[in-house]
Amino acid sequence: MTKLRPALTSTLGLALLLFSVASHADSATLKQKVDAVVDQAIKEKRIVGAVVLVARDGKTVYQRAAGLADVQHKQPMKLNTLFRLSSVSKPIVTMAALELIERKTLSLDDPVTKWLPDFKPKLKDGTTPTITIRQLLTHTSGLGYKFTEAADGQYHQAKISDGFDDVRIDLAEEVRRLGEVTLLNAPGKEWRYSLSIDVLGAVIERAAGKPLNEVVAELVTKPLGMTGTGFLVDHAHANQVATAYVTTPTGTALMTDPQSLTFSTMTLVYSPSRAFDPKAYPSAGAGMIGSAPDLLKLFEAMRNGGAPLLGTAVGSEMFRNQVAGLPGMQPGMGFGFGGAVVVDPAEAKTPESQGTMYWGGVYGHTWFVDPAKKLSVVVFTNTAPAGMAGPFPDGVRDAVYAGL
Repeated sequence: MTKLRPALTSTLGLALLLFSVASHADSATLKQKVDAVVDQAIKEKRIVGAVVLVARDGKTVYQRAAGLADVQHKQPMKLNTLFRLSSVSKPIVTMAALELIERKTLSLDDPVTKWLPDFKPKLKDGTTPTITIRQLLTHTSGLGYKFTEAADGQYHQAKISDGFDDVRIDLAEEVRRLGEVTLLNAPGKEWRYSLSIDVLGAVIERAAGKPLNEVVAELVTKPLGMTGTGFLVDHAHANQVATAYVTTPTGTALMTDPQSLTFSTMTLVYSPSRAFDPKAYPSAGAGMIGSAPDLLKLFEAMRNGGAPLLGTAVGSEMFRNQVAGLPGMQPGMGFGFGGAVVVDPAEAKTPESQGTMYWGGVYGHTWFVDPAKKLSVVVFTNTAPAGMAGPFPDGVRDAVYAGL
């Protein structure tokens, strides 16, 4: 055996060297491809600035802050720049809910009225159906969003907030107003993107006996070291928040307050100042602020089955398609706990693996977690809607897969 050691050592050394060279080449290819997409989008003034992070098998293999966080003050984008997360808030609060479920404080099949006894929205026929915690988590509750309906719709008439607009009410009043509008479909019968997670936030408060911001901090952000993430920005950190911009036909422009933006068939109303307003209710679905490195920690925890926050029994449910057979999702897609799930990559027309979870945020963000490839990717911009949907986020996604 002694005589074999030099040859064995030499063979192992060569293998490690080849692995190192291959890894370096992969990293260089990834950087070249992703950089090209980011640089082109900034050059063409489709986005103002971006932070992109790519982790593979627990190691950050790409990170870049590009462009400007604020044009007027020529403030460069930084890795720790804070963003209005909009719907990237949802997986954070979802993780808090799943922790309460694991602790048996909540149950997936609990009726919402167990915790919010006055929340009893009716169907068109006047009956009051049961809505469960599972249906809130999966957007199958029958609720909707104001931005998805016409200007004279019931959510507008009831002055319901979408969680990122200029409607200033507390959480109790938001839930009260939601409880008085007619459900758009029977619970459990259709997937419909909605304010369900905001109602879930009220459930979490009641079940935990603490304000939502405290529960989320205790269960998620503090344990994961997400030090820059919360529901409100204090004055000491105001200069770390990226200024919000909108994409226009001629480039980009400063987002006004309020800002109305028509995207596809939807009209969204933004209020950037909401992030600094202590009177704005803590929207579990759209009201948080955080950094890309913070969210990468969350997505890596999700990729690892919820660890260290969740056990495998609950964590494994996150990436399972919870809405199989229901109408509402795009071809090849399903929905788990926290985001959409790729069921059939070919039908969904994506390079992502089966079982990949992804979603975005209307302030200009996307993210995806691909457990099969051991990938977690965060793409944050300060430009709506180009940072959320279209050539830029699709280009970054495709560049990541091509680069690896």
